[in-house]
Amino acid sequence: MVEAVGLGINTRKRAAIAFYIALLSIGSLLAGCQGRERNGIVVAGSTSVQPYAEVLAEEFAVMYPESSIDVQGGGSSAGITAATSGTADIGMSSRELSEKEQHLWSKEIAKDGLAIIVHPDNPLRSLSLEQISLIYSGQATKWSDVGGSSESKIHIVTREEGSGTRSAFSDLVMGDVEISPRAIVQDSNGAVKQLISDDLNSIGFLSLGLVDDSVKALMLNGVKATKENIINGSYGLFRPFLFVVNGEPTDLALEFIDFAVSEQGREILSTEGLIAEE
Repeated sequence: MVEAVGLGINTRKRAAIAFYIALLSIGSLLAGCQGRERNGIVVAGSTSVQPYAEVLAEEFAVMYPESSIDVQGGGSSAGITAATSGTADIGMSSRELSEKEQHLWSKEIAKDGLAIIVHPDNPLRSLSLEQISLIYSGQATKWSDVGGSSESKIHIVTREEGSGTRSAFSDLVMGDVEISPRAIVQDSNGAVKQLISDDLNSIGFLSLGLVDDSVKALMLNGVKATKENIINGSYGLFRPFLFVVNGEPTDLALEFIDFAVSEQGREILSTEGLIAEE
């Protein structure tokens, strides 16, 4: 009888231990899932979107310090390709998706103006779309050809093929006309701005939100390049900033995108110079 009772106690102990181990296993599994969801994501693509995504990632990290958002450049086309292949969780694009890219999920986080920039000491104040096209096609080679007082040769600066900024410029300004092969090609907005700030006779284009005192944004047909003029429709050079995902975003990618388009995210982007309206 005593032996039987002992066996019963041992059985109950074994059952309790097994139940405890099961609880620990379930807890570890759930913790592991949560860890994978917040482990980290890669956001890659447009160098125009990149600095704004980095600001968003910094603010997101304050809210979720256990998460990791790795923001990388490479250009819009590279970002879309990375999102398509899964190399990046989110691709960044500063141009509309092409017809063959329409199968991808995308979200506009803001709009950005496209500024035509020159050296601050360049006396020119305004150009028309036609004059800009003449310059970039190579038909207007001197500043005097487009209303300037100087006979100096214009140094054209452009972005590389695959750049969303270049694609937007080509669509909005050039149409079917090709950019001159003599244009100086730079691989980022920062490089364009640096080159323009160092060369009195250069002209380039970049994100309006990145314009500072080192360069001068020209007016377009007498209209200043400002957020207000983009909103009221008087300044027509602007493009979308997109987050792109191959399929519906989930887990940390979804949380980061939701943060970008939340009231807090839009306020951050607006403060940084973008047009981020609900």
